[in-house]
Amino acid sequence: MSLPGKYRLLLLYLLPAVCFAQSKLDSIQQIHEVVIIADRYQEVIPSQRLAGEKLEALSSYSVADAIRYFSGVQIKDYGGVGGLKTVDIRSMGTHHMGVFYDGIQLGNAQNGQIDLGKFSLDNIEEIALYNGQKSDIFQPAKDFGSAGTIYLRTRRPRFTGTKETNLTATFRTGSFGLANPSILWEQKVSETVSSSVSAEYIYATGKYKFRYHKVLADGTTAWDTTAVRQNGDIQSFRLEGGLNGFIEGGKWNIKAYYYNSEKGIPGAIVNNVWKRSQRQWDQNFFVQGSFRKEITPRYDFMLNMKYANDYMHYLNPDTTLMYIDNTFRQQEVYTSIANKFSILSGLTKWVVSLSADHQWNILDASLQDFVFPKRNTLLISLATAFE
Repeated sequence: MSLPGKYRLLLLYLLPAVCFAQSKLDSIQQIHEVVIIADRYQEVIPSQRLAGEKLEALSSYSVADAIRYFSGVQIKDYGGVGGLKTVDIRSMGTHHMGVFYDGIQLGNAQNGQIDLGKFSLDNIEEIALYNGQKSDIFQPAKDFGSAGTIYLRTRRPRFTGTKETNLTATFRTGSFGLANPSILWEQKVSETVSSSVSAEYIYATGKYKFRYHKVLADGTTAWDTTAVRQNGDIQSFRLEGGLNGFIEGGKWNIKAYYYNSEKGIPGAIVNNVWKRSQRQWDQNFFVQGSFRKEITPRYDFMLNMKYANDYMHYLNPDTTLMYIDNTFRQQEVYTSIANKFSILSGLTKWVVSLSADHQWNILDASLQDFVFPKRNTLLISLATAFE
């Protein structure tokens, strides 16, 4: 039976609506429940962290600038753009603050202070601040020996799909003659091994204008002028290279770090002294490695090793004060072995950690009658956690 043309047209209009009404997507569906079982790690000592997008969104280029966003810390900045930048917590001083770079502590046998301005954010993946040490007891013995700790974790290369190379180049500029180019190259060597190279150069004149005036006791102005800050320049070069790998039940990494800088020390502004002449040269190098593996389901093993060689040259040519031309060189060898034993596992957990660290330091200087100190440090820690 044939239909008139207008009814056939009406049927074509209704057909898509009927088909849509018969779809299951238009009704309430019931699915079976999904149960996810995983370990929930809760820190006993809470931490402050900057990682991922939050770290990338900061208008900072050094670790010292990023730590300013943490609460409860004090940042000390000596000497402007290229000055020493230290941090302490609870007003206990910089010497009680442990700074760890990829799980291994940075050291300074000369004065115990770590200059955070030497480390760039270009190669940092996470910054964590603890009021004490980490809650995880599986760590070197040195981690337990600080009133506060800062953990700097560098980027581990990640590749999506068939991609085997990541290359990032950056150029920053700003006030006081700042020029800061940097490059980061990450390469996939194999399915389990990757490499990374990070390089950065910083140049800044450090010159900025400031008002300098003096008012006498009777209210008259003795002088009022605009001066320019002098001897606050810096030139620095940083180069890092690393290898990262995974093995069955574990992982390892090797990292080499080199830093070279020359900078002026501007000094204080006092009456009729417009320029300081003190200079400082720094060369820092270290190579470190870490190995971690699950030997059995109840026993984990971790090995950390490091060698560091630091050089500093300080010059004060101002003979009106005191002529100083001193050099300092220090070396460090560090080894750490950590063991973790799981006595109970499952819903009730009981783990025990035993760590032993050995550190050897030597300091040499061009000073007359210098004592050339040497230090051997042995640290042993025994910790347990029950949940």
